[in-house]
Amino acid sequence: MINLDEQVKIILKGVDDIIDEKDLREKLTKAHNENRQLVVKLGLDPSAPDIHLGHTVVLRKMKQLQDLGHKVVIIIGDFTGKIGDPTGKSSARKALTTEQVLENAKSYEEQIFKVLDKEKTEVRFNSEWLAKLNFEEVVKLAATITVARMLEREDFKKRYESHTPISVHEFFYPLMQGYDSVAIKADIELGGTDQRFNLLMGRALQKEFNQESQVVIMMPLLEGLDGVNKMSKSLGNYIGVDEEAGVMYQKAMEIPDELIIKYYNLVTDIHPDVVNKIASDLKEDKVNPRNVKMELAKEIVRLYHGEERANFAEERFKSVFQKGQIPVDILTVEASSENFDLAQIIVDNKLVQSKSEMRRLATQGGVKVNEEKTTDLQSVVAQGELVVQIGKKKFIKIIVK
Repeated sequence: MINLDEQVKIILKGVDDIIDEKDLREKLTKAHNENRQLVVKLGLDPSAPDIHLGHTVVLRKMKQLQDLGHKVVIIIGDFTGKIGDPTGKSSARKALTTEQVLENAKSYEEQIFKVLDKEKTEVRFNSEWLAKLNFEEVVKLAATITVARMLEREDFKKRYESHTPISVHEFFYPLMQGYDSVAIKADIELGGTDQRFNLLMGRALQKEFNQESQVVIMMPLLEGLDGVNKMSKSLGNYIGVDEEAGVMYQKAMEIPDELIIKYYNLVTDIHPDVVNKIASDLKEDKVNPRNVKMELAKEIVRLYHGEERANFAEERFKSVFQKGQIPVDILTVEASSENFDLAQIIVDNKLVQSKSEMRRLATQGGVKVNEEKTTDLQSVVAQGELVVQIGKKKFIKIIVK
């Protein structure tokens, strides 16, 4: 078994906050002495099942704990999902139907196993225990916390002060999430920094039920490719876990240099000692950030597509973006020579957002057709095969018929 200090080093890699490290060390030592696994909990409300690297930050930490020999329990909030967590919202989140919850839960299960080892992961649905509570038990649960404490939660506080309605049932969400920890006797719970109140509720309720309080590990939010905003599909600054290897590698190369180490810490399983060495070398200008980023991009692709596809993505990037060659896996479409509209074809295939943007790029010299710069799109002869390059990274082959 890995020694205590080494386990703690791996567990704390990239962590924003932990409550607290002393408790963690005691739990690890006790589990070792009793030859048992720690129960590590992650609760997921299945309301947004299409995940990207930002969502995998907590899953990646779960995988590290799993690799250290601990028991990972994913709790799908099929019961709580029908209520909705108002975390960070100015109003109550719309409740999901049972059908929506179960459909999203199935999708979530498929995607979390891109990170976690399915054979070593226990998946539970919290309706298993929450749906069985009778009204007397619910009242007793509600009696464990005051309204004043609930109003310490920032979003509730703001809504109360602005006279925005707060329904009583919304107070039950953190109680139910906390009760999940009681139900499975969690030793550790993971979550994002935006879940702090709910995570601490688990500690409080475990004390009420005479259990040892769980350790809370909070992971930071991950900035997207713009280096400013939280990774989000709506902002387009994301790397999706289902994206093709070449696209994933290419996007990873857009990560700002100042976020290289944060990405190493949060979205890879590279050992913290190795990451610290990379950070030191970057700081002392011993390595080229571009080369380090290529290693990072390859590691990210390897995690989701395997070694072979990672090597292919790296070679594709080198040939296309470093040597200026046309990719072998270029997007190919067919078009009619009648009423041929090059800009519209490019927009239809989502390489640019509008025809006006395409015309602007051409005017600025950012468009090539068959390796020749083309400033006037109307002058392109619609015949044969046209290989169109937009900027440095976007290619399409148009077969004109």
